[in-house]
Formats: sequence, structure tokens, C-alpha cells
Amino acid sequence: MSDFSSLRIEHPPSTLREIALEKVRNAIIAGIFQPGQRLVERVLCEQMGVSRTVIREVIRHLESEGLIEVIPNQGPAVARIDWDTARQIYEIRSLLESEAAAACAQSITRSGLEELRMALENLETGTHAENPAAMLDATTAFYKTIFTVAGKHIAWEIVDRLNGRISLLRVLTLGTGERTRTGPKRMRDIYDAIAAREPHEAAAACRKHLREASEIARLILTKPENGPA
Repeated sequence: MSDFSSLRIEHPPSTLREIALEKVRNAIIAGIFQPGQRLVERVLCEQMGVSRTVIREVIRHLESEGLIEVIPNQGPAVARIDWDTARQIYEIRSLLESEAAAACAQSITRSGLEELRMALENLETGTHAENPAAMLDATTAFYKTIFTVAGKHIAWEIVDRLNGRISLLRVLTLGTGERTRTGPKRMRDIYDAIAAREPHEAAAACRKHLREASEIARLILTKPENGPA
């Protein structure tokens, strides 16, 4: 029998579009591009050294993620997140993540628990180093592992589609010193419940984590200076 294993591409190269997409997305999440700021295609082309075709594809993709909105007669701009949008995102997360955490606690394997532990350690390391990018990556890896182990692939697709705006909200809430301390602790509580194979406690820890984050976001987003422009 022929062996085709040598044909497998283990690490497929990123396309120019994927690289540009990641850079613009990260720039929005990091606040380099501010909410409401117009994104001029010509300027982005010059800044990134790519064609307008690539930039237009990136804008369309980020519009589908809710990070960019196209304003009539003005063009694309960085989307603003208001409290109503944030509230709905937290509600969706609470439903899906608590269910995934409970299922994960019931079916966690030794290798899955190790992946979860490593993601949590990376989060704590990023927190101590005050490295927001590392914290976001580790948090995404933590939740992806929970959904994967739980077999909740469709639910993860939904959360993954929201991840751009979820990351924006994480950056927003992590801007408060209190959340920088409590966030990793709450995720440690989720991990401990999963490791103990306690589905009800894992779900409850998820809901508590998101209630606290939601309240911080509400306080920030309902301040007068954060109202509609």
C-alpha cells in the first residue's frame, strides 16, 4: 500500500489575507484603531503593504465578526460596543460556556486536563507580566479546550464567531485592576471544578465568572462618556 503520509502539510502557511486579517483584528482589540475611527482603504494599503483586494476582504470578514461597521456615505469604521450588545454576548456566553464546562467535567481526560492546566498557567504568567496579548491567547485556548473536550463543536463555532468582540470586552474589563486579579482566580475555580469532575460546580463557576465580568462591563459602558457618539 502506498504511503501518502509525506504529503501531509502539518503547518500550512498563512496567506497574505490571513496575516492582514490577524493584524487588523489585533490592532482593533488592542485599541490602536479606536471605536468609531474610520478605516480608509488607501491608508491601510500603504500601512500594511498589501493590495486593496486584500484590505476589502479583511474589512468584509471583520464586519461579519462585528468589529467593523460600514457607515453609509462614510465607509468602514471600527464598531462601537454598547451595553445592550455586551449584555447579549455575556448572556450567550453564560449559557454555552456553563453547559460546556459541565460536560467537560464529566468527560475530561488526562491529556485534556493537562491542556487546560497549561492554558491556565499561561494566563497567570501573562497576568503577572502584564501582557494583555498573552492573556487573551491563553484565555481563548482555555475555553477552546473546554468546548473541545466537551464535544460542543457547534457551540464553539458560535463562541468563536463572537471572539473578536469577546476579546474587546476582555480588554475593557481587564483595564480595571480588580478584574486583573479576580479574572484568573475565577478561571482557576472553573479548572478546579473540572479537575474534580464536578459538573454542577464547574457550571456555577462559569456563571459567577461571567456575572462579575458583565457587571464591570455594564459600569464602564453605561458611563455618560461612553454613550452613543
